[in-house]
Amino acid sequence: MRGKSVHTLMAKAERALASAQSLLDMGDADGACNRAYYAMFDAAQAALMATDVPAGEGLGKTHRGLLNTFSAHLVKAGRVSKELGRQLKRAEESRWVADYDGSSIAMPDAAELVQQARQFVAAMQKLLVAAGQEPDQPN
Repeated sequence: MRGKSVHTLMAKAERALASAQSLLDMGDADGACNRAYYAMFDAAQAALMATDVPAGEGLGKTHRGLLNTFSAHLVKAGRVSKELGRQLKRAEESRWVADYDGSSIAMPDAAELVQQARQFVAAMQKLLVAAGQEPDQPN
């Protein structure tokens, strides 16, 4: 994860979250799902870095690797709720549909995903503080 830090990842997550809301407001459900997922993806990476998960654990190499690492090190360890783990997985599935399936995500589903992304990013910010990492401070 060269060049990545908790600070830069959380800043990316915040930007992606703002983009998701803007796209939702413009009526672009698929784009909103994409950006909402990446907000969660970047926040999950930041949380894993802040909790000292070894980079060799698949951190950021693949989407599946990140989801599995997040589940193993944060959800199963009890540091993050199972519901947040499920939301991250559902977001990845929605992003896949929006980006590759040829289908479109319904606006109400996209709005729910953006709201879940907002909650997920906020929860990861709290985890960073608990881990002694201020999300707005350079790592």
